[in-house]
Amino acid sequence: MKDINRNKKLLDAMASGNFFLVGLMGAGKTTVGRCLAKATHKEFYDSDHIVEARTGVRIPTIFDIEGEQGFRQRETEALRALASQRGIVLATGGGAVISEENRQILSAGGYVIYLRASPEDLYARTKHDKNRPLLQTADPLARLTELFAIRDPLYHAVADLVVDTSRQSVNSLTQQILKILNWPDNDHCER
Repeated sequence: MKDINRNKKLLDAMASGNFFLVGLMGAGKTTVGRCLAKATHKEFYDSDHIVEARTGVRIPTIFDIEGEQGFRQRETEALRALASQRGIVLATGGGAVISEENRQILSAGGYVIYLRASPEDLYARTKHDKNRPLLQTADPLARLTELFAIRDPLYHAVADLVVDTSRQSVNSLTQQILKILNWPDNDHCER
């Protein structure tokens, strides 16, 4: 039954529906999302950027003032608004799947693609990024490993498709996704 629902969701997404990208920070959701949106002729959104635009401050500032719980409330509000749209590709924040409500919003609102990478690959991609509040710790790799252990099952639970992002260019990863989805035209995403 789950496969039938996934196929229906894919057909809806291919018509005028939505693709939602989930995964840990550094998995490539924003970069791949932009490329996927271009290739599928859909509008691209990043939920973290929407939260920042709505508040007028960067996410680390939200964490400093309101804590993670305050940020997560704002994230849910943004996801609810974005998932109600049609014809979008959405890159979600890495922790969006923590909330059962968010998982329901994503699952009901579009076709969910989990961009999966190992904690070591994620660390290599994020180690110099100071805009990741959850990685501002003495051992960011250990933190990523911990987050992976907690969130990987949640990403799998909500995902309609799981794609390994290890050691692939954005273009080849997007082409892989389009091929899996049997997307009719394969516009390339030039960087």
